[in-house]
Amino acid sequence: MTTEHPRTQVITQRRFGGPEVLEVEERPLPVPAAGEVLVRVRAAGINAIDLLVRSGTAPLYGEPPFTLGRDLSGVVEAVGEGVTRLRPGDEVFGKVDAGAYATHVAAPAAYFAAKPATVDHVHAAAAPTATLTAWQALIDIARVGPGTRVLIHAAAGGVGHAAVQLAKAEGAFVVATARADRHDFLRGLGADELVDYTAVDFTDAVHDIDVALDLIGGDYGPRTLNTLRPGGLLISAIPGDLGLTPEEVEARGMRFAVVQAEPSGERLEKIAALLAGGRVRIHVEAALPFAEAAKAHELGEAGHAKGKLVLVLPD
Repeated sequence: MTTEHPRTQVITQRRFGGPEVLEVEERPLPVPAAGEVLVRVRAAGINAIDLLVRSGTAPLYGEPPFTLGRDLSGVVEAVGEGVTRLRPGDEVFGKVDAGAYATHVAAPAAYFAAKPATVDHVHAAAAPTATLTAWQALIDIARVGPGTRVLIHAAAGGVGHAAVQLAKAEGAFVVATARADRHDFLRGLGADELVDYTAVDFTDAVHDIDVALDLIGGDYGPRTLNTLRPGGLLISAIPGDLGLTPEEVEARGMRFAVVQAEPSGERLEKIAALLAGGRVRIHVEAALPFAEAAKAHELGEAGHAKGKLVLVLPD
């Protein structure tokens, strides 16, 4: 008589390419190591970086096969040695290093925070990377506050719409660039001034900015310098496509920083309070079944989604 070992399902890829390379595969159930928790995933968020990694444009995980995904929400099923902050049955959300497109994920307990009771798993899974990027940029680095003029590019996207709300929660004045059909959405999130980048050159329309968050890259960085006050701060969240160097920024009398969101249950606890109180609302454009990861990536590549896309895991 043989005993069947517990299994889990993951979305994997065996080569770089389009959304069609994503496929469902069975694996042995992961076992949490010391300091880790095993989470039964209820929803997994999709980020722009996932699309770049899948295609090979940003090969952060080396050569395939690998499993994408950094954001998830779910229920703790088991804890590793030394874990006391979380227990089986706890509902959590968090950002992991990789592998969130799976029915089960083992990762450090320090990456997770308690999911707010007022936020469902779909919206909680959409939050970590977007809110952590915005938090680390605007609060940890820029320390925005009342009277700070903040410019946010791609403001209707995942990180952008979270950044608008975090900046407003800190009392800043927010200038947002987005297509005109996104303006009502962004006004509803608190944006003070909106610029349709398809109709006007934002460098002509925007001035006296204290802090600018570049979520596009390429020539947006150099162009954004023209909107900053002397001593202003440009923060880029685009890996490998900064468009300029720190020395070039400093030569113009301004400051430059790069942000790459790090997993942090401690920060997510603070963000959870904002989510619970409705001061930050994560918009989910679409929630698709786990097995339709390829379709979700197609929607992401179309570039029309506001906020986030999420995969919903089977019960």
